[in-house]
Amino acid sequence: MAVALAAVGIRSLVVWAGRGFEGTDPRDHLWFAAFVTGRVGVWLSLAGVFALSAASDARGRAAIDELAELRWYALVPLALAAVQVAAGYFLGRDRG
Repeated sequence: MAVALAAVGIRSLVVWAGRGFEGTDPRDHLWFAAFVTGRVGVWLSLAGVFALSAASDARGRAAIDELAELRWYALVPLALAAVQVAAGYFLGRDRG
């Protein structure tokens, strides 16, 4: 699963990095970069979740105890998703 999610993240990076952005405002370029970073980062961080759990040798309750030290990592995909949503909002708002 980690390999599949990483492949989707790399594909997302290639697709979104290849898209042109025709904005004139530097802030829009920053928001677009944040959007792409959030979008790609979500996939790669989810791949990281599966890679971390696969790297654990323990099973059952011992695995839960071993992975408890890394519970902060659950915030990484959530933070990247929030960045993507915020950037999408600011890119799509009407300034008129």
